[in-house]
Amino acid sequence: MFFGTLISPTRFAASISAAVLTISLAACGGDTTDSAADSAGSSDQVAFSQSVAITGAGASFPAPIYTRWFSDLNQKDPNLQVDYQSVGSGAGVKQFTEETVDFGASDVAMTDEEIAKVERGVLMLPMTAGSVVLAYNIPGVEGGLKLSQEALADILLGKIKNWNDPKITADNPDLNLPDMNITVVHRSDGSGTTGVFTKNLSAMSKEWSDKVGEGKTVEWPTGVGGSKNDGVTAQIAQNEGAIGYVEYGYAKTKGLAMAALENKAGNFIEPSDDSASKTLSAVELPENLRAFVTNPEGADSYPIVTYTWLLAYKEYDDPEIAKAVEAAIEYGLTEGQKVAPDLGYIPLPENVIEKVAAVANQISPDYEIKVK
Repeated sequence: MFFGTLISPTRFAASISAAVLTISLAACGGDTTDSAADSAGSSDQVAFSQSVAITGAGASFPAPIYTRWFSDLNQKDPNLQVDYQSVGSGAGVKQFTEETVDFGASDVAMTDEEIAKVERGVLMLPMTAGSVVLAYNIPGVEGGLKLSQEALADILLGKIKNWNDPKITADNPDLNLPDMNITVVHRSDGSGTTGVFTKNLSAMSKEWSDKVGEGKTVEWPTGVGGSKNDGVTAQIAQNEGAIGYVEYGYAKTKGLAMAALENKAGNFIEPSDDSASKTLSAVELPENLRAFVTNPEGADSYPIVTYTWLLAYKEYDDPEIAKAVEAAIEYGLTEGQKVAPDLGYIPLPENVIEKVAAVANQISPDYEIKVK
């Protein structure tokens, strides 16, 4: 959700198949961000002289920004190709564990038990960050909806069934909320976004924690399912009375209304780049780069914020594959951070970029990531 002079990396190409998420996003050239990536220059790294292709699979949460990065890299070095399949965090971790891909991606960091199953070792690298928002489709309500933590949990538990329920109207006296049934939309696939969302709900509501709990998949008390972030987004857009959780960038791109959520301090905070940055600015990333932000402190903090991780192996059999993976990571940590705000993501802070680069430099002895 988040800086010094950076040297941009060699970029590699995107070869996106029909199975791959294909999100066409226009390049945004003029805006700058108060981050280390702002001053990134041209790379001194040597381009790949022969064609190298790598494949990855995982979370749909970062798919728009990964697609943009890989497309931009394609313009720089056609010899580097990357195929990223947006299959959800659960499926991504599974494919990574089975070693059918060169890298994975997950919105929930792998557990110790999951890591132990990967013989080649695991490096978990936070590459960007973002918010999970509650997007809604209420006729006559274009924006301004506020949801307390209690009301949010009760909606998702199926206890609040109507938009003009007193628990909702009490916090929204200026809105004309209709007498309309609420349709909850949730993920139908194994999802890191679900893991992040339900972890926060469990911190907000003891009843939710006791009855449903947290995980990439849970038994939803009510609602209808949609596949991946784009599937949930489509369901919300197409159904009046719907509300569901999606990554901020998806809701922003589709022009969906997003609720202001009550934070731990009792303030209603609208999702934005600024509110998410304030949330993460107080988070200290540990040496293993596995940090969870759960119902955070802070008067101005947006309550549901997460890093999203690229999963790399500690060891690669093919030196060229290792080099390509490291080059991809370098690009994401430098020039890739520039486009984050345009796509609804938060640029990484300088100290996080440096920590991630130091860990990722273990991947290839033939390539050195340069971030300053």
